[in-house]
Amino acid sequence: MSLKIGDTAPAFNLCDTNRQFVSLADQKGKNVLLLFFPLAFTSTCTAELCSVRDNLGFYNNVNAEVFGISVDSNAVLAKFKEEQKLNFTLLSDFNKEASTAYGILYENFSWMKGVSKRSAFVIDKEGVIRYAEVLENAGEVPDFEAVNKTLQSLS
Repeated sequence: MSLKIGDTAPAFNLCDTNRQFVSLADQKGKNVLLLFFPLAFTSTCTAELCSVRDNLGFYNNVNAEVFGISVDSNAVLAKFKEEQKLNFTLLSDFNKEASTAYGILYENFSWMKGVSKRSAFVIDKEGVIRYAEVLENAGEVPDFEAVNKTLQSLS
């Protein structure tokens, strides 16, 4: 399944680093930036998420909730968040339900199966996808200039 701009964002209910569940439905009325990433503690993922951390003021100013999502356990994500001083919510998609719904799982990633592709989705206040980018190369990062321009247009 390939999601595109104008599609309704698939629902999810994922566990955060505090073992609390977060659902997309609870975000209705807010703009949302979903950043799927392959694995915590890897170089590109760390650089990407630290860049978001350092620019969180922008996301706050455009009234966007930011969520980082990976198939790592919530315990691994909690350690990653703590070590990198990440100031936004990380969600565990350990059972790969959200990644499957968004159509962004690598069949094979090195020796692992079912790791999320690095992806960015901007979802508007009504739950409609306004930006979608799925990267095949895990060493690349989303086009944050385009992501940010989309978010500005929604605020």
